Amino acid sequence: MKTLIKNAQTILTMDDAGRELSNTSLLIENGVIAEIGPNDADADEIIDASGCLITPGLVNTHHHLYQSMTRAVPGGQDALLFGWLQTLYPIWARFGPEEIFVSAQIGLAELALSGCTLTSDHLYLYPNGARLDDTIAAAQEVGLRFHPTRGAMSIGQSDGGLPPDSLVEREADILDDCIRVIDAHHDAADGAMVRVGVAPCSPFSVSRDLMRDAALLARDKGVMLHTHLAENDEDIAYSLEKFGCRPGQYAEDLGWTGEDVWHAHCVKLDGSEIDLFARSGTGVAHCPCSNCRLGSGIAPVRRMRDAGVRVGLGVDGSASNDSGNLAAEARMAMLLQRVNSGADAMSAREALHIATRGGAEVLGRQDCGQIAPGKRADLAIWDVSGVESAGSWDKAALLLAGPSRVKHLFVEGRQIVRDGQLATIDLPRAIERQNALALALAD
Repeated sequence: MKTLIKNAQTILTMDDAGRELSNTSLLIENGVIAEIGPNDADADEIIDASGCLITPGLVNTHHHLYQSMTRAVPGGQDALLFGWLQTLYPIWARFGPEEIFVSAQIGLAELALSGCTLTSDHLYLYPNGARLDDTIAAAQEVGLRFHPTRGAMSIGQSDGGLPPDSLVEREADILDDCIRVIDAHHDAADGAMVRVGVAPCSPFSVSRDLMRDAALLARDKGVMLHTHLAENDEDIAYSLEKFGCRPGQYAEDLGWTGEDVWHAHCVKLDGSEIDLFARSGTGVAHCPCSNCRLGSGIAPVRRMRDAGVRVGLGVDGSASNDSGNLAAEARMAMLLQRVNSGADAMSAREALHIATRGGAEVLGRQDCGQIAPGKRADLAIWDVSGVESAGSWDKAALLLAGPSRVKHLFVEGRQIVRDGQLATIDLPRAIERQNALALALAD
């Protein structure tokens, strides 16, 4: 299958040279970028990209897809992290396989329409027979490249934890199911559509033993590790009280640093923890909108990047963000660093780099995140001829004056969004089912 994308106004490659190409074309063949430049090759399909900007597909490094069914829940709208969780846990406990599947469909569709081609997901609760496989099935239908992580909670309220006992699992069962889903679904090859990670929910919902055993298991299986870390002041206080150290030290002691690890949030990392992450190659998923919504603070992304920490973006769950628009997340990341450190703290191009190549590197995907011959054909095509960009002198400054919804989206050379509409599933029908299920939960 060959697809020729012609006449692009600008291509932001995010390649090693940072090239920005004007009035040129792309040839996709068998899921890979074959050529960049003037091209009149025969192709099975030709896309006219006149008036458009092409970027690598955006990469989402942290999500809880199931939460798209619990947006704007009363009682959780104005709470800090721990209170917000205690409001939502009893609702999530009533989910089952259908709720997990449908909410993942909706979350993935929303990501696709915002330009995302590769997303992780952190699923850490499995009520009423739900499995990680339910989200993988949804991703295969929508067509996004997927990095699901087998999360877990093992310390319930009766043992001093936050989650209700009905949502926690036996630690032996957790490790057994990690092995099952890795063996069933993980693909380590270039171009893989599914890679599986291991992801105990957080230091305050699992034991020290499970954190250590999960790291050992993941490294034995050759998969990545993910969890929440240092999200807010409550998180820091819990770590100091329960473990006698800050979250960064706790992570290092249990084997949770290294190039195969990425942590979500990291809003409250101090200078020594930033240096630790830089030395060890540990990645960070920055979730600016969720951090604002829950009042957690502004992550020190400028300091992290200046120190050499790998940083990607995450929309986080739609119960704490209420949106899953990755382009909007990238703009928020840029704006918050400017609020913290001045108007020159982060450019639109740097924020877009974090949202594309930065995220791919955090997820260990050297085959994605840039537009170059031999890389996977994961492309977002943005119409910059519309009202959002009218009067813009720099059409490549997408996050300053550009659309937050794509015109076309390709994953592995397959068109997922065509003319602003999802091309792979019946989205109106999925929305109708999502709303019906959400209403039943509310009742």
